[in-house]
Amino acid sequence: MCTEVDVFITNYTLVDPDIYQLWIEGRTASEAVAILNQQGLGQQTGASLELIASDVLDHYRTYSLLEKLLSNPSKLQEQLAFQIEPKTQQFLIEKYYEFDDSVARELLGKKLSSKHRKDLDEICEKTSVPLKSVFKMVEEMPGPLVQNIQKFFMLSQDLASKYACIVFLACLRFETSKRKLQTLSFPALKLCTEQVMNLWTYVSTGPDYYDTEMDKEFLLDLRDLRILIDKEKEHKNLVSYAEVESCFRSYSRSILTLATSLHRVRELRNLFYEFSVILDNWKHSIWAVNELEVFLNVYTKCALNLDVFREADLRQRWERYMAVVSNCLVIMYKN
Repeated sequence: MCTEVDVFITNYTLVDPDIYQLWIEGRTASEAVAILNQQGLGQQTGASLELIASDVLDHYRTYSLLEKLLSNPSKLQEQLAFQIEPKTQQFLIEKYYEFDDSVARELLGKKLSSKHRKDLDEICEKTSVPLKSVFKMVEEMPGPLVQNIQKFFMLSQDLASKYACIVFLACLRFETSKRKLQTLSFPALKLCTEQVMNLWTYVSTGPDYYDTEMDKEFLLDLRDLRILIDKEKEHKNLVSYAEVESCFRSYSRSILTLATSLHRVRELRNLFYEFSVILDNWKHSIWAVNELEVFLNVYTKCALNLDVFREADLRQRWERYMAVVSNCLVIMYKN
C-alpha cells in the first residue's frame, strides 16, 4: 500500500526576542542557555536542557549570518536568503542599533576621528553599539542628519535622533566631559543639542550645506549684541522683575558675553560648559524652574522694545540666539 506525503519546505526565519536580546548583549550561547534555564524556560515548555541548547545554537547561527545584513539595513530588505516579514525586519534593525542613555553618555566626549579610532573601537565593543558605522556613513552627508540616519539605517525617529545628536556633538567636538557637566544626563544633553542643531546650523539646504555645520555668519553677527551692554540700565527697567533687581547685571552680562564669543571655535566647543557657568548665577537662589523660564522670556522680549533693536536683522538674531540659550538653561536647570 502506497502512502502519499505532501512536503512543504520553507526557510521562513523565526526570531525569538529573548534569545536575540541575549545575542545583542554579547552573551555566548552557553551563557544564554544558562540564563534561559534559570528563568524557567524548561519548566514552562517542558523542553530538556539539550533541546534548549540546540534551539539557542540554531538561533545564534542565524543571527550571526544576519549580522552582515544588519550593518547595512537596506540589504536586509533586498536579500532573498531569509524570509523575514517587514515587522520582524524592523524589530531586528531597531534592537541591533538600540542603546540606553548611560551608554550614550559614555560615548559623548570622545573625539571620533581617525586618531582616536582605538578608543571608539573599545567603547563600541564594550557597549555593543555600532556607532562607528553610523558615524562614518553620515558625517559628511549633506542634508538633515536625522533623516539621513533614518533613510540609510531604517531606524525609528527616536533612535535616529539619538545617533544624530552623538554624531553632531562628535563632529563639532563639543566638550561634554568636564566635571561640571558630569551630572548632565543624556536626555537633557540631547534636548539641548537638538536646540542648537535646529536653530544655529545653516537653514539652507543643498550639496554645499551640512547639518553638522554651524552657521558661521550668524555666530559672527552675534557680536553685534554687545550693544545691549551699553543699554543695560534701560533693559533692566523694562524687565522690572523684582527678584533680579540686585543681580540683573550678572545675569545679563553672562548671557551677552557668551553671545559675543561664540564665533571662536574654543568658546563654541565649550558651549554646554558655559551654560553651566551662567546657571551658577542661580545656584544659590530658590527659584523654581518656571520662574527662570518666565525671567528669560521677559528678558528676551523686553530687549526688543529698545531703540537699538529697530533693525529687523538684529531682532531676528537676538530671538534666534535667546531661543537656544533660554531653552538650554531651563533644560539644564531641571536636570
